[in-house]
Amino acid sequence: MQSPTDTQLHELARKRVEFRTHLIVYCVINSVLWILWFVTGKGYPWPVWPLAGWGVGLFFHYMFDYRPSRLLSEEEEYKKLKREMEEHKQVTQ
Repeated sequence: MQSPTDTQLHELARKRVEFRTHLIVYCVINSVLWILWFVTGKGYPWPVWPLAGWGVGLFFHYMFDYRPSRLLSEEEEYKKLKREMEEHKQVTQ
């Protein structure tokens, strides 16, 4: 496995900072929505819907920035194609 270049590390760092920013905004906005719900007399807990919907988006943001998938990896796809080309060369020789 190749070690990442400085450019790749900066890109990963940028993505992770963006995720943390997304997480902070999610927490602040949803806290305000729950406070608004509480102050206006409670009733039906409508803030659960934006909390859940936005939470799904936040989950996928986390999965792509902190848990890189081999299925969606450009590097893995390149290695696979390289192996296939080498195997094809061996078969045709």
